[in-house]
Amino acid sequence: MSSARTSAGGDEYLGEHHVYEPHRAGLPPVGPYFREVWRRRGFAFELARTTMHAQNTDTVFGQLWLVINPLLLAGVYYLLISVLQGGRSTAADFATLTSGLFLFYYITGSMQAGATAVTQGGRLILNTSFPKMLLPLSTVYTAFRRYLPTLAVYLVIHALTIKHFTLSMLWLVPILVLATVMSLGLANLFATLQVYFRDTSSFLPYFIRIWLYLSPVLWTVDKLRSAKSGLHHTLYVWSPINPVFGILGAQGEAVIDGHRPGWGVLAFGAGWSVVLFVVGAWVFMSRERDFAVRL
Repeated sequence: MSSARTSAGGDEYLGEHHVYEPHRAGLPPVGPYFREVWRRRGFAFELARTTMHAQNTDTVFGQLWLVINPLLLAGVYYLLISVLQGGRSTAADFATLTSGLFLFYYITGSMQAGATAVTQGGRLILNTSFPKMLLPLSTVYTAFRRYLPTLAVYLVIHALTIKHFTLSMLWLVPILVLATVMSLGLANLFATLQVYFRDTSSFLPYFIRIWLYLSPVLWTVDKLRSAKSGLHHTLYVWSPINPVFGILGAQGEAVIDGHRPGWGVLAFGAGWSVVLFVVGAWVFMSRERDFAVRL
């Protein structure tokens, strides 16, 4: 709404005021809610910046650790795969592993940080009226900022191992968009669960570790397709229920295999991203009015 004010010199000017009124029950008006989230996006970005500063991830050594940590994980898993394959792993296998691992930890890192976004923002929620979805949004933005250095490192690994770049790698852009949409949905969902079940964040690391083993990170989609029986065949049969199967599989085909991802894999990735975003947003928005009471 707008109101007229008079300055000390007697000149009249118009000042515009925005008032955010939290909804009382059920879902808020979806359109106005998301417009308010977009209008206040600067708050989420600033909160993410202060979080990174507090964790020293905006310093040179902090950025370096963001790269070293996933690289060490990739090295451990590469040794594991090499042992399981009888020492037949190649440098290209390391590139496959790192690309999948970096994207997987972007999604799950958003989910883990988002799980505690509301409970850790208790004082802010109790004393300030704003769309609470800005809190998990800030954690996803933080995870995205942390993912970018690892993406740059992967490009170096790709140049040293795969040794050629193709136009199909441009599919990384829509794949990253789908991963971000999924990350926001998961962050909203687990942020709500954490409010009601405080052990959710303690359970997540075990869930993520199992999820990693069932996802196309330690193995490729092509290997699953070619399997006629055994564990790989079973994983391929049940792959549609794995939310990250489509996204990671599409990235592997575009980046490692060097061709356009299959439409089926892209459809799985897009479908799960949209479903998780809608479900996460619906759960979060429908329970948002209870957060202040339960914190």
